[in-house]
Amino acid sequence: MHKSIACLVVALAVAVTQSTRAETLTTLYTFSGGVDGAYPQAGLVLDTQGNLYGTAYGGGSVSCTGGCGLVFEITPTGSEKVLHSFLGGADGANPGAALIRDSQGNLYGTTYYGGSYGYGTVFELTPTGVETVLHAFTGGTDGGFPNGGLVMDKQGHFYGTTTFGGLPNTEGGVVFEMTPDGTETVLYSFGATNGDGVTPQAGLILDAQGNLYGTTLYTGTYRDCCGTVFKVTPTGVATVLHTFTNYPDGAFPWSSLVFDTQGNLYGTTYGGGSYGYGTVFEITQLGTEMVIYSFKLPRFSSTNSHKRGDGANPVAGLVFDTQGNLYGTTKAGGVFSRYCIACGTIFKITPTGSETVLYGFTGGADGAYPYSSLVFDTQGNLYGTTSDESEPLSPRV
Repeated sequence: MHKSIACLVVALAVAVTQSTRAETLTTLYTFSGGVDGAYPQAGLVLDTQGNLYGTAYGGGSVSCTGGCGLVFEITPTGSEKVLHSFLGGADGANPGAALIRDSQGNLYGTTYYGGSYGYGTVFELTPTGVETVLHAFTGGTDGGFPNGGLVMDKQGHFYGTTTFGGLPNTEGGVVFEMTPDGTETVLYSFGATNGDGVTPQAGLILDAQGNLYGTTLYTGTYRDCCGTVFKVTPTGVATVLHTFTNYPDGAFPWSSLVFDTQGNLYGTTYGGGSYGYGTVFEITQLGTEMVIYSFKLPRFSSTNSHKRGDGANPVAGLVFDTQGNLYGTTKAGGVFSRYCIACGTIFKITPTGSETVLYGFTGGADGAYPYSSLVFDTQGNLYGTTSDESEPLSPRV
């Protein structure tokens, strides 16, 4: 039985350029849990007409037992079109990451499971919904179980991570490059040395010189505490920029990173920090880390006020506005409601580290447990998804 509530695509209208805020959350689409999809975990991508594209981890074709997920399009008026339902075989299953879109409108992404070997895929989807599997992971040295999305360079090459596979006996995941025809090159295998990090959950970002930056969930080959931020050059040389120690710098970064205009890196950790509920951090190119904000113990409200309670346990990455403020989501924290305690938040953090909870989810018609990063439209509105699951659905190897 699929859950029928709170798996949503939501829009938050935020007056980001004014000294007084005006936030209004609108539910654009509620997934039924059936053929239209269920449990969207990833962020969205916008086209120039305001249509939104994303993935649902579950639901989809009735021929796939339990639902293998799908790729969807949502119009500005909230109408959904299923572009592709995964069948769980060679075409892939259970996409948990955001998509990227090229200038021709083709979409590219990953599936956590499925493919010819069962270890996930990299796929291309045309605007009319025709899917091509560019690569099926074997779970060996080429990697397996990709949980993050892709990034594309100017030559049309794709880069990403897998949570599994790579070096024999360590299987800590890989950073890979893929040509447009699906030829894969492993740039780096994690677990080469104890401390280089293992199990990258998120995608990568690319600088102008072709260097790749990302995070690993764990630090060592024994999957001990607490994760890393890394850099990989175009020739596959890896550098650990920061190793998390839990307190006070954070622990377990699940999200991808974002650059500021000076090339500094920003991200979130699920745990650790001053209070144990995660952080927002900055890291310079030299590897100096600064905690911008530590999430506190959630403060519950006996009312349904949507602007009370700190967030906790961010899983998603961050997005900048033009004034240098950061926006993101937490999967917990926020308000107390009849449906759930602390169902997650949308937050804003200023350059000086002041946090404002823009919205607290109640678990009702507005959704619960956002795992996705946010995206701005040209009017400054934010868009994202809620999953209706208290933990991400893809296993953490």
